[in-house]
Amino acid sequence: MGSMDFRDVERAVAVMLGVLGPHRKADWSVQAGSLEWDCLATAAHVAHDLLAYAGQVAARPADAYLPFDLAIRPQAGPREVLSVVEACGSLLAGALAAADPQMRAWHWGPCDVSGFAAMGVAETLLHTHDITQGLAVPWLPPAALSAAVLRRLFPDAPSGEPARVLLWRTGRGDLAGRSRVDSWRWKAALSG
Repeated sequence: MGSMDFRDVERAVAVMLGVLGPHRKADWSVQAGSLEWDCLATAAHVAHDLLAYAGQVAARPADAYLPFDLAIRPQAGPREVLSVVEACGSLLAGALAAADPQMRAWHWGPCDVSGFAAMGVAETLLHTHDITQGLAVPWLPPAALSAAVLRRLFPDAPSGEPARVLLWRTGRGDLAGRSRVDSWRWKAALSG
């Protein structure tokens, strides 16, 4: 399995902000790609997941997610929600940087620092792609980060252009010679 860390989370969040920041004044009430959520709700979901992962890493629960949630004020617009994503990304990166490499916390089993980093990167990149689809902004996730996510969360993924394989593996695109994916799960928890 490939190893990922806090720097990958920082890079992914920076990519999201760089890609979406110039489109803050667009209509974010449109559907985000093939998701049921609109673009604003999808960005809020990224913030939620980054914060949830930070909480798991900080508290190290062994058998469940912590019973807390992120609430973003209903009047918050794209600029504010992206600021929340940035803050939550920093919280996750900080928790990962401070964590003992042997740390384990629950995500459908014992998950390590690299797994939480990979999930944070995956959520950020995949949902940035969903939002760019909704806003009609041509964009693909960066190859190096996509390849790292594939190695850590989808070790059985086929070879190919990493961004395209990641999108295919998560039901967001087609891959030549492969059937469309309509159900998927990544492997973040460690065996045994």
